[in-house]
Amino acid sequence: MSATHTRIDSVGIVLAAGHGSRMRSKIPKPLHKAAGKELIGYSVDLLAECGMQTIVVVASPGNIDAISAALGDRVNYAVQPTPEGTAEAVSRGLQALDSVPGTVTVMAADTPLVRNKSMRMLIDEHCSRPGCRMSILTAPDAFGPDLGHIKRADASDSNTVGPISAIVEARDRHANSVGPAEVNTGVYCFDGPWLTQHINEVPKSPSGEYYLTALASMAANNGQEAVAAPFACADEAMGVNDRQQLSAVEAVLRDRVNCRWMLDGVTIVDPATTYIDAAVTIGPDTVIQPNTMLGGRTTVGADCEIGPNSVVRDSEIGDRCHIMASVIEGSLVHEDVGIGPYSHLRPQAVIESGVHLGNYVEVKNSRVGSGTAAGHFCYLGDADIGADVNIGAGTITCNYDGVDKHRTVVGDRAFIGSDTMLVAPVSVGPQGLTGAGSVVTKDVPPGGRVVGVPARLLPSNDEE
Repeated sequence: MSATHTRIDSVGIVLAAGHGSRMRSKIPKPLHKAAGKELIGYSVDLLAECGMQTIVVVASPGNIDAISAALGDRVNYAVQPTPEGTAEAVSRGLQALDSVPGTVTVMAADTPLVRNKSMRMLIDEHCSRPGCRMSILTAPDAFGPDLGHIKRADASDSNTVGPISAIVEARDRHANSVGPAEVNTGVYCFDGPWLTQHINEVPKSPSGEYYLTALASMAANNGQEAVAAPFACADEAMGVNDRQQLSAVEAVLRDRVNCRWMLDGVTIVDPATTYIDAAVTIGPDTVIQPNTMLGGRTTVGADCEIGPNSVVRDSEIGDRCHIMASVIEGSLVHEDVGIGPYSHLRPQAVIESGVHLGNYVEVKNSRVGSGTAAGHFCYLGDADIGADVNIGAGTITCNYDGVDKHRTVVGDRAFIGSDTMLVAPVSVGPQGLTGAGSVVTKDVPPGGRVVGVPARLLPSNDEE
């Protein structure tokens, strides 16, 4: 894929060309998910939130197609043909631009814990110092083995922190060295013209790669200002190189998500057993009971109770709904609906207001009209159920003939007796009635009553 060119004033560059071999996966590392969102999505979204007018993702030939499929046209792309280090990757990113930007912000695709606040403070600090060539977001030394350490020169004043002199990469530190209590998070702001001028002067490191961090010592040695900005919290420095680190990052992200919703007026009874993906939204005064998972792009309204033991994924739940011990996926649930326990809404289920679905009810690709009740042991597949319908226990829509799926239509205020089999394609008219155990193979007229196997139409009251 060729690089996309655009004219911009400030850019963000996301480094996503690493092999990620320690993940031991056919999935590119930037596309592994934490809290339901691709790792690279956190970096791209953060840069966009912080005002980057253009974002360039630098990928490898092996992962560019998968990454571009995930991100689409939200970003521009550049390719790093061989893994020659972070400086070479940034050089590729700069080559994807038609003009030199005033400011360049760089971060990795595997650091999803960097906070918006920290990034904005770094950018503000950098932009407030006109002579600054490079600013590095740093954090306390809590996860040192995989992270570069900041070296500072001695301060002229004992009450101040000395200027940055270098960044020592983890693999290049001596085994017995003791680093300072400050690590590089891998997030940088650069003066764009200075970066463009010097990026290709970075020397090769002892490990054979061209490190972006070498620019810190290059600036210091030339009397130019490079700032190490200690704005980040320790957990923001956590990156992902293997599945253990992915799990650790996931735990931090999910705790942040839960805390955010509790501060916004959602009750989470047991945060330790509640899993809410990053893209989920929840209305105030909703209660999330233990052992509940809200995944994908789910929206939950206000004054709901979800759980315990419920899974809701990629669905929209209206206000004042109660969902207990049930699974809902790809569905739309209107307000004032009760579901469960042990019910299952499969994709394209639409449940209108005031519906009651009790225990062991399965709905698939169907609309259930307002006020309808299906209390026990039902399967409603490929059906259009009207309003105020009573669906008896054991009702099944026989929607599959072995070759094709067919639809069932039930009119408003119909009464479907227990153990009714509705053999599609078939319809039951408004206020129609089926007797218990009926096998309905022919359409029931409005107000009609059918019983038996196969179901036969009973005389109307007038005929009787």
